[in-house]
Amino acid sequence: MFDKILIANRGEIALRILRAAKELGIATVAVHSTADSEAMHVKLADESVCIGPPQARESYLNIPALLSACEITGAEAVHPGYGFLAENARFAEILAEHQIEFIGPSAEHIRLMGDKIEAKRTARKLGIPCVPGSDGAVDADEALRIAKEIGYPVIVKASAGGGGRGMKVARSAEELAAALGMARSEAKAAFGDDAVYLEKFLDNPRHIEVQVLGDGQGHAIHLGERDCSLQRRHQKVFEESPSPALNLAQRLEIGEVCANAMREMNYKSAGTIEFLYDDGKFYFIEMNTRIQVEHPVTEMVTGLDLVNEQIKIAAGSALGILQSDVVLSGHAIECRINAEDPKTFRPSPGKIAYYHPPGGLGVRVDSAAYAGYTIPPYYDSLIGKLIVHGRTRDEALLRLRRALDEFIVDGIETTIPLFRDLVRNPDIQNGVYDIHWLEHYLEKGAKDGA
Repeated sequence: MFDKILIANRGEIALRILRAAKELGIATVAVHSTADSEAMHVKLADESVCIGPPQARESYLNIPALLSACEITGAEAVHPGYGFLAENARFAEILAEHQIEFIGPSAEHIRLMGDKIEAKRTARKLGIPCVPGSDGAVDADEALRIAKEIGYPVIVKASAGGGGRGMKVARSAEELAAALGMARSEAKAAFGDDAVYLEKFLDNPRHIEVQVLGDGQGHAIHLGERDCSLQRRHQKVFEESPSPALNLAQRLEIGEVCANAMREMNYKSAGTIEFLYDDGKFYFIEMNTRIQVEHPVTEMVTGLDLVNEQIKIAAGSALGILQSDVVLSGHAIECRINAEDPKTFRPSPGKIAYYHPPGGLGVRVDSAAYAGYTIPPYYDSLIGKLIVHGRTRDEALLRLRRALDEFIVDGIETTIPLFRDLVRNPDIQNGVYDIHWLEHYLEKGAKDGA
């Protein structure tokens, strides 16, 4: 086991990793920008190193600074969390060149799954069901030909994309030309790569993802699925496990498909295989080779610590959990609490005047916020996650409603009021929603309020 690890991240995920490391008896090193000198993960770590000014490219994305922090503190491994360098294959390679362990998958697997076109090809080879579309990058003529074959609507996606950038829907040949141009332009600006591919656009699917764990020694398991269909601009805001749309047979079938694929890949660490689910069928979208923001809902229904498992696997341990050991118990739901205006979604950085998180049986809050803390304007607006667990979905929803009513964050705007409304909506209560539901709900609210 490692004696000391460096946490190459900030906010709630840095604190989450720090807690898992301490429970394993591992010393922790926090890194921070000058804007994060008073952050909670900095206060609680055994050591901390300032790695640069507020801008992420000069601090949290500054690989030489992170390497220096490892060297001066003697950190043997780095946990990247999510975002920043979590899926940067070159970062993993550079760490290996300096005999520092990357707590995550191999650079090869990060690179393979980071290219959406190659990921889709690989998924097909591994027996994972995929959305009909192009086999690779397309030009305008090829896009028109494929769209005619698979039928409209279609969606143009950036090969190197993520977070909804470089994605455009076309419902006719006329719209496709414009969609290709806009998607390429966005992709080039966001990722430095304008390659795009084409897929059939499913009008009203759900977003289902399967959590997997592998040890790189031929063992892999799945930990059930999460339903992440409540999204705004392709960004998840509300996740639950298990999905109210699946039955046990479907859950076990798609889970085993994913676990078998990970065994064949000899995948190492935690990963998530994401699907669109429509009319009883699963269609592969992508694989995320990192811990997910929404991993706590899986932890709540399985009783397993995913970050703990990541660390042990990176240290060379074989997976100590059999598929038969994984038992899903009850229901869990997570709300992402952002420092944003709940109606306009404009960021709301600033000082937290008063902070009171909810508590009680089955309630978990993953947050690095505290009263007196000033949220800087330079990073993602996520300030915390409220996760609840109940014996049934109805119990979990009632617990979530109660916990949201208890949650107080004064001094800044947050999305808590939005979730208070959502948990009282009949569609959410009945579990009948898709990936477009929240957008329609917000549009209707904006019109009604106008």
